[in-house]
Amino acid sequence: MTDPEAYPLTDAQRAAFAADGWVHLPGFLSEAELRPLEAIYWQLLRREIAVPGRDYCDMTGRYDRPIEQFAILNVMLPRRYHPPLAGNVYERRAAAVARALCGDDLQLDYDQFVAKPPHQNEAVFHWHQDLGYWPDTEDTRTASFWLALDETDLDNGCVQFVDGSHAEPELRGHEPLLGDRGENHTMVAIVDPTVDRIRPARLRRGDVSVHHERTVHGSGGNTSDRWRRGYVVAFRSATAVAAERAMGFTHSHNDAPEVLAAVAAQRSRRG
Repeated sequence: MTDPEAYPLTDAQRAAFAADGWVHLPGFLSEAELRPLEAIYWQLLRREIAVPGRDYCDMTGRYDRPIEQFAILNVMLPRRYHPPLAGNVYERRAAAVARALCGDDLQLDYDQFVAKPPHQNEAVFHWHQDLGYWPDTEDTRTASFWLALDETDLDNGCVQFVDGSHAEPELRGHEPLLGDRGENHTMVAIVDPTVDRIRPARLRRGDVSVHHERTVHGSGGNTSDRWRRGYVVAFRSATAVAAERAMGFTHSHNDAPEVLAAVAAQRSRRG
């Protein structure tokens, strides 16, 4: 019997993920499945559910301004701060696809809400590779899902990917945008538009993109009248997640400073 929650992943989609380091999966969630998740999303974004410290922040690196002026609203680990979110249909479906793409031992590493309000031209995610923020592990298998709660295009800052960058032998150099990581969380990778093949992930509401931890990606500001709301769930191998947790790294912006410093030092050695 076919699982009614399963996503019908095709051979072409598997091949695209392997070759390009990312893939667009249309119609990942239905409207009926999106609505209850969207309600929780708004509760966290509006701070009706408390999120302590820097796990609610502006991802442009501006920690010093009022929330009403945030350009990129970010909630790290929402399932930690609202446990009923855990195990929802999106997580379950994404977990099955992650294992189909990367192996049966993949497990959830972290979740995240990230939103660009309308008319936020500075809501820019500079080019980066996720591994530039994470501890380096021997097993690099990763599937990071970005669920669109709004239609996304270049005008409202959709994610853009550098095809094939996950297969490069070395991680690209990443430098802090505004000083050290203790001052801000924004890192920038080097991209050459004359050489790199850059493609935007134009998503409809309910679509997802899935990418590897080494795939270079970024996004422009939101110049439109629309929101650009994304819901991230990221999966890594069980051994990679265990190695992260053993060093005290949980993907929280509230992780101990010495842990973040160790990750930054590791990054500088490999970059």
